[in-house]
Amino acid sequence: MGVTMDGTKHQRRGNTRQRIQDVALELFAEQGYEKTSLREIAERLDVTKAALYYHFKTKEEIIVSLFEDLTKPIEDLIEWGRQQPPTLETKQEIVRRYSAALDGAEPLFRFMQENQATVRELRIGDTFKDRMRGLRDILIDPEADLVDQVRCISAMFTLHAGMFVMQDLEGDSEKKRKAVLEVAVDLVTQAHKGAHLD
Repeated sequence: MGVTMDGTKHQRRGNTRQRIQDVALELFAEQGYEKTSLREIAERLDVTKAALYYHFKTKEEIIVSLFEDLTKPIEDLIEWGRQQPPTLETKQEIVRRYSAALDGAEPLFRFMQENQATVRELRIGDTFKDRMRGLRDILIDPEADLVDQVRCISAMFTLHAGMFVMQDLEGDSEKKRKAVLEVAVDLVTQAHKGAHLD
């Protein structure tokens, strides 16, 4: 199974619900969320509106379901992280897994960035902020120096910036992802060492 540039498409092509989500996101990206109708989504999928309705009654439902599906790995990661000892290895692994989860959810995050009013209306942003806080709490050592706490938060934002800001930089996307990940891992490593000097 060859992986395309967006390795996510392949694994997600299997079922109708996921195909609807993927096609809806494509259309939202092309012509905007407001201007896209369920009918157009059905047409592009080459299914009847009734078939689409069986899965989703509204565009809102499509976005909310996408958000839940694609951010599930982040939720799982937080659960996993809470059960691990707060070692440097754990923190580095969290950063690595978070990088992979963001990579899989990239089209959704682009949607969120470009449709902030919709995201606010659907309260997706609130859920996402809660997840960010959950992640932050596992990465940060509450005893640590403020500078080291900032380093941990910066590691998360480095990964976010990697999704949006870095795309305009020259270079292969996989190489860029690795470089961003390396910087994020460096930050949690420095923070951890700083916190455990005494």
